[in-house]
Amino acid sequence: MNILLKYFPELNPVQVDRYKSLVDLTMSWNQKINLVSRKDIEHLPERHILHSLGIAIHAPISPSTSILDVGTGGGFPGLPLAIMFPKTRFTLIDSIGKKVNVVKSIAAELKLDNVRCLQIRAEDYKDGVDMVVSRAVTKLDRFTTWVAPNLRHKPRKGSGIWYLKGGDLDEEVKSFRGTKIFELRDVFSEAFFETKKLVWLPPEALK
Repeated sequence: MNILLKYFPELNPVQVDRYKSLVDLTMSWNQKINLVSRKDIEHLPERHILHSLGIAIHAPISPSTSILDVGTGGGFPGLPLAIMFPKTRFTLIDSIGKKVNVVKSIAAELKLDNVRCLQIRAEDYKDGVDMVVSRAVTKLDRFTTWVAPNLRHKPRKGSGIWYLKGGDLDEEVKSFRGTKIFELRDVFSEAFFETKKLVWLPPEALK
């Protein structure tokens, strides 16, 4: 967990233990069901947990914030964020039932009572939330049509979509006003983050 403590030295012992367990449980489950890429599994702390926590660096998440993780797959970015913010409510959704069941099991093992996991398509989820988080599920113009109706009508500071994606995104975001792109290489020095970005689409960008 040295790589996490490098950037988050304030982590308490419970959080450190949970991140260690998240690595162990994900690696164990990954032998049975493909939660994350097999080529990435040995780099799990960096390429999945720390990558997910790029959102924690920039998004103003508070205990009263409700967060929806769309296309959570193996539980990313939702589970790392739920460990970081144990008083914040997270809903993790995915259309693949096997993955949802595994993530639900991992969340229970980690004793994350601030997490619920649902098998449902994004466009069928109807509850209002303050933030939507995701990792490169699809192109932004398509993704926003799925989740924009879920964002609350009275936005709060930092509300909207926080989307982790790599590469050149200028063309993809040009139709959204008020968008901000954060370069993760400005925060994390590892080579993996050289092209990784975090896109914030505030509610006004989706109108």
